[in-house]
Amino acid sequence: MFKRLREDVYCIFDRDPAARNVFEILTTYPGLHALMFHRMSHALWTHNLKWFARVLSNVGRLLTGIEIHPGAKIGQRFFIDHGMGVVIGETVEIGDDCTLYQGVTLGGTSWQPGKRHPTLGNNVVIGAGAKVLGPFKVHDGARIGSNAVVVKEVPEGATIVGIPGRQVNNRSEDQKRREAIAEKMGFDAYGATQDMPDPIANSINRMLDHIDLMDQRIEGLCAELKRLGGSLEVAPLPKLDAERIDCKDRVQSPNQ
Repeated sequence: MFKRLREDVYCIFDRDPAARNVFEILTTYPGLHALMFHRMSHALWTHNLKWFARVLSNVGRLLTGIEIHPGAKIGQRFFIDHGMGVVIGETVEIGDDCTLYQGVTLGGTSWQPGKRHPTLGNNVVIGAGAKVLGPFKVHDGARIGSNAVVVKEVPEGATIVGIPGRQVNNRSEDQKRREAIAEKMGFDAYGATQDMPDPIANSINRMLDHIDLMDQRIEGLCAELKRLGGSLEVAPLPKLDAERIDCKDRVQSPNQ
């Protein structure tokens, strides 16, 4: 028991540069307090003292703002940073060396009994406000960005962002090297980095760059044609009306 507590405490030094000493961690980290309450309530739960387990779990929730069902199975060196608003359901299973930030929900999508919550592999990081909903697995080394909503299985080492959650490109060797350096420094901020943009926003930006380059080429061709003595009737381009863009499924033409 004390060995596990020691691991739970010392893993915080690796993941929070603000941690200064053991006494400070023991007295000021609600994520650690919630985990200690859960270790005790889970022991009661497994010994079929379910009511006492639920009561103790609720005491932990009142004191920390973190709700962990006593039936949840949590591995070693688990860390909840900041903590407020985290919800972990009854049939959640969490591997070793996982990290959650504030506002994360590991919930279900059904009222049916049985397995209805996600399973996290080892070394998973879930950013602030993310929702992982359903009885699927988030495999080892996966990263889920802040405020993402994930409702299907996440492959090993994948990075998920957005609503609904979408996988960004697999990390290149350079990205893995950067992450290894960040891990060595002991900081993986909120499961998101500047190298992890939203894939749709990234695609739109590439399209805009492409359109801008085409405009430049067309203007160059027109200028060259005029220089050679040609005449060209060029109608002015219609003004882009942002209010006519339907973001759900299509873009309206100006004549509609």
